[in-house]
Amino acid sequence: MDSVYIYLQLRSDTKKDYPNLFDITAASHILFDESIQDGIREIKEEVGIEVSFIDLTPLGVINYCVMLEDFIDKELANVFLYKYNKSFDDFIFQKEEVAGIVKVKFADFEELWLGERDSVRIKGVKLSNDGSKVFLNEYVGRERFVPNHVSFYQTVIQKMKENL
Repeated sequence: MDSVYIYLQLRSDTKKDYPNLFDITAASHILFDESIQDGIREIKEEVGIEVSFIDLTPLGVINYCVMLEDFIDKELANVFLYKYNKSFDDFIFQKEEVAGIVKVKFADFEELWLGERDSVRIKGVKLSNDGSKVFLNEYVGRERFVPNHVSFYQTVIQKMKENL
């Protein structure tokens, strides 16, 4: 799995929740009258990639809750896998939501969330102040990710491994 990567978004620094942290590539909160399939719109809106629902591999529903000092984030996450093999140049960011996209070796990402390493090497692009894309190549630890419980990340990783 050394050649398998997972893509992550860098949340905009203007986001109310979890600004400037790494998160799953695209996420949507669906409205009461929408279907799970309607949530696919967020992929195009946030990162500019056109994806068909039939190209997604369902990984299941993960129930999670993050409790911070002044904030409770409780959700049922319908998680999907999408196999992507294009360039960082293909991403177009919704700057209010996404500040960049990075990739990390899947095996390294797994080791990070199993506690077997302290950091992972990310490579990707982020928006500069003038709106141009600048290259990222650095090491980051768990503190740079949305503070989901470790079991959330481990569950997503396990479900991905079952479908790779």
